[in-house]
Amino acid sequence: MHPPIDGGTILITGASAGIGRELARQLAPRARALVLVARRSARLEVLQDELRADSPTLTVHVAPCDLSDSAAIDAMLAEVTRQVDPVDILINNAGIGDQALYEQADWSRIERMIRVNVIAIALLTRRLVPAMVMRHRGGILNISSGAGVALLPGEATYVGTKHFVTGFTETLRAELADTGVVVTQVLPGPVETEFEEAAGITRLAAGPPEFLRISAATCAREAIAGFERGRAMVFPGRVYRVTMMLQAISPRFVQRMLARSMARQLRRAARVPAGTARSVTVKR
Repeated sequence: MHPPIDGGTILITGASAGIGRELARQLAPRARALVLVARRSARLEVLQDELRADSPTLTVHVAPCDLSDSAAIDAMLAEVTRQVDPVDILINNAGIGDQALYEQADWSRIERMIRVNVIAIALLTRRLVPAMVMRHRGGILNISSGAGVALLPGEATYVGTKHFVTGFTETLRAELADTGVVVTQVLPGPVETEFEEAAGITRLAAGPPEFLRISAATCAREAIAGFERGRAMVFPGRVYRVTMMLQAISPRFVQRMLARSMARQLRRAARVPAGTARSVTVKR
C-alpha cells in the first residue's frame, strides 16, 4: 500500500523553511495540489511562486495559520476545503524547540510548544483522517525528531512532545492498518535548518555529534522514500540510522546515566540562578 502522492492533494505544515520547504519542492512535480501552511505568509508566497514556475500545472494554495491556535486551525481547514480538493496526505512538519533547564524555562514558551507540537498535530489529524478512511485513500506523515525516542537534558518539554508524537503515530498506524491510510513517522537527527540556531540549541544539548548532520533536502528525500515504502519509522542519514539502532538496544539505565552526565554539563554551563527564563523558541 502506497500513499497517494502522485496526483494527490498534500497539506504541509511548517512549509516556510527547512524540511517543510524541501518536502514541498520535492513533492511539487508529482502532486496535483499543495497546501502550504505556516505563520510567515511572505515566505509561503515566495515558495508558491517558485513551485508554480517549476511546475505550471500544480495548484499551490497558501494558508497562513498560527498552529498554536486551535480556532485558527479550524478556520484554515474550512478555507482549504472551499478552495481545494479533499486533502489526500497530511504532513505534520511544523514544530517548536527550545533549550533551557526546565525550572528556568518560560511557561508561555512551554505552553506554546505543547500547542504546536502536540495539539496541532492531534487536531489536524482528527479533522482530516475521517474523510481519508471513508475514501479508503490517504496518508499521514509526521516529521518528528530523534528526541521522540531519546532523553535530552535541557529539552524536557520538547522531548515530551516528541515522545507523544511517537506513541500517537505508532498507535494511529495500528488503528488505520486496514483502511487504505498510510502512516509514517520521521525521526531526524541534526539537520541543516534554522531550527537549532534560532532555538539557541548548543551542540552539547543538541545530542548527536556534528558528523551525523544532513541537509534538509536529504532529510526530505529519505522521508518521502520511507513514506512510499510504508515504513513505520524513518531515521534519515545512514550513520545516524545506525546510531539510533544501537541506542534502541541500549539498556534504559545506560541511557539514564548518559542523560544525567549531559545534564550536569548543561547545568554547569548555564550559570544562571534558578527561575531565570532563558529559553528561545522557533517554529519550522
